[in-house]
Amino acid sequence: MNRFKRDAITIFESALAAANAGNAVRRKFRIPAGHFDRIFLISAGKAACEMASAVHEKIGEHLNGAIVITKEGHADVRVPGCWLWEAGHPIPDERGVRASEAVRELASQLTGRDLLIVCLSGGASALLSAPAPPVTLKDKQLTTGLLLRAGADIHELNAVRKHVSFLKGGRLAALAYPAKILTLTLSDVIGDPVDVIASGPTAPDATTCADAIAVLTKYDLIHAVPPSVLERLKAEDETPKAGDAVFRNVENVIVGSNRLALEAAAATARDMGYETTILSDRVQGEARDAGLDHARILKRADPPACILSGGETTVTVRGKGKGGRNQEFALAAAIEIDGDDDRAVLCAGTDGTDGPTDAAGAFAAGDTLKRAAQLGLDAGICLRENNSYAFFGALGDLIKTGPTGTNVMDINVMLARRS
Repeated sequence: MNRFKRDAITIFESALAAANAGNAVRRKFRIPAGHFDRIFLISAGKAACEMASAVHEKIGEHLNGAIVITKEGHADVRVPGCWLWEAGHPIPDERGVRASEAVRELASQLTGRDLLIVCLSGGASALLSAPAPPVTLKDKQLTTGLLLRAGADIHELNAVRKHVSFLKGGRLAALAYPAKILTLTLSDVIGDPVDVIASGPTAPDATTCADAIAVLTKYDLIHAVPPSVLERLKAEDETPKAGDAVFRNVENVIVGSNRLALEAAAATARDMGYETTILSDRVQGEARDAGLDHARILKRADPPACILSGGETTVTVRGKGKGGRNQEFALAAAIEIDGDDDRAVLCAGTDGTDGPTDAAGAFAAGDTLKRAAQLGLDAGICLRENNSYAFFGALGDLIKTGPTGTNVMDINVMLARRS
């Protein structure tokens, strides 16, 4: 591994450490004032196990029950007596439906003398997946897949999902009312909007059924989604809005974010001797376009420089290859910095996954295309076919962390060589 790559990985790992979900909960968690007959915990998302464990450390035997739902392969929980589920992500599955039913049953039994602690992290929207009739799981799977392939962003995707589900868009708060609810959220959405993260199960919903229909119209999916989805949306069975009494006893707290991770990465880069800039924590749009734009900014930087950014891009799938948004970002950047031995880019997801792959992202440098050509790989063709995973896999430049126990979107590390 060359020094460039070691530096980029070290900087990225410092961002991961700062975004640790358990530590984020420990910093922010406080039991609300008042006496409670019972305390229950629902934790959902890719960081669900770490967040649940941190809550248990704080209240121990006072916890009367817990349901933890996480992505398959991310289960590592140390909460005695919890009901642990692994379920499908990003496409929901039957396990997520059963877990959601368990959550609904628990919430429905709460009283005004109970406290419900809800921990949410990225992935919870897919994991708390139970569809609202007449929508079936198969209908929801098809609709989610269509939106993902069309390049819908998280706001658009969740606007639809909230209106075809029975827990999202504040509906969990409605089920649990009048219990006290404390929701601790690890943000994986730009701007940290509590109504969008995990589809806001305990937050007032700012979107409507009409907004969901507009999303389907925008991507020309009105006639592609199952009829049950349109039936549900046209029935205008709205989610609870701001001012609704069901939110009277709800407190939503952001415990961790992409910005905090970037600031930690910046401190590490400065300690390594790089002149460091945080470009943005709101990067979005098409991954290949963002990669190209970032690479052009990097080319203008005077060494030694580290330019950091974060956010979450999207990929419009046009080819038949395999990859993810971070790998596609890196591939587009690699094409732009080709031949410049003083530039390198690392792009990776803080949750350890990137699209339907086992990689978090990829590393690219000025010699990436040359090395690929020696293996018979054409970067342009791979980009056109959305085949970034095979491209970087052949070079040994995939970033593989395994499940990280956190999720605060993506981190982009761009380096201009230090002496």
